[in-house]
Amino acid sequence: MTPNSAPANTHPYESLTPDVVLDALATLDLHGDGRLTALNSYENRVYQVFLDQPAAHASVVVKFYRPERWSTTEILEEHAFSRELAAADVPAVPPIEVHGRTLHHHDGFAFSVSPYRGGRSPELDDFEVLEWVGRFLARIHTIGAAQPFVARPALDLQSFGIASRDWLLGNDKIPLDVQRGWEKACNEALGRIAATPLSPTSADATLRKLRLHGDVHPGNILWTPTDRPDGGPHFVDLDDARTGFAVQDLWMLLSGDRAQRTGQLSGLLDGYEQFRSFDRRELALIEPLRTLRLIHYSAWLARRWEDPIFPINFPWFGTSDYWKGQIQMLQDQCESMDEEPLYA
Repeated sequence: MTPNSAPANTHPYESLTPDVVLDALATLDLHGDGRLTALNSYENRVYQVFLDQPAAHASVVVKFYRPERWSTTEILEEHAFSRELAAADVPAVPPIEVHGRTLHHHDGFAFSVSPYRGGRSPELDDFEVLEWVGRFLARIHTIGAAQPFVARPALDLQSFGIASRDWLLGNDKIPLDVQRGWEKACNEALGRIAATPLSPTSADATLRKLRLHGDVHPGNILWTPTDRPDGGPHFVDLDDARTGFAVQDLWMLLSGDRAQRTGQLSGLLDGYEQFRSFDRRELALIEPLRTLRLIHYSAWLARRWEDPIFPINFPWFGTSDYWKGQIQMLQDQCESMDEEPLYA
């Protein structure tokens, strides 16, 4: 099947109807009043459900995990990490424990329930906001460094780069007219990354890895008014929590030209270093990490193509023009990786 063809088989999520969502909650003695809203998530299915009973929360967020993505052990490690953060007064949003468990099963789906948190994306052009976010990222990493993940994988050259490249080529997801050009550009980029500590075989063992949020972008930070007792940032969606270097949780908050990114980085690190030291050598990993995410993103889209929501929301994916654009971006990333890293 080519990336742009229609899915041939029924995807498991097609059976996840509103009735199934409400029935799943009812197994936990949480009863919805019939109102539910699908929240923005492609990887999983996530809903805000309003409850019809007196409870600590007027509404909850129910997350149905994508089948066969994470093992039960890996999901429970995510839950344990988020609960560690909350116990340390870090504003993460952990799942609620119901009947002594945070992970539940219904009709073939694994799911969790969390309290609903409102908010907006943070204003990352505001130095004080950046500093505030940086402080909480340092606190996340302090907890993250206390013990390792046992089951969750690392974010490195092998898992995000080599495995993604090999899967795309091995499953013929790249049109033949651009396949050789993409493979060449991808290999050149991965060759540069192989010389960094992101390679599992790197001889540099001086940079310390820790448990990460893994996907800190503005959409995963909910900002609430600072005049509220719980005001400021709330970190949501630890679904991509992995082992890696601290800079992974900083670089996706940087945007704009080099001067703008330098200023934003300064704000984040000013806050971060109030609670935890940051090894400036990790700044050289920003462009390699950006490159790995670029390669991994293409593989992620291709792997998910049988999910009907993907062709609807990413109709441009998989064409020759798409891959030509990826070739250019990989070439640009090679140039970026050859430049001096950001400094703050």
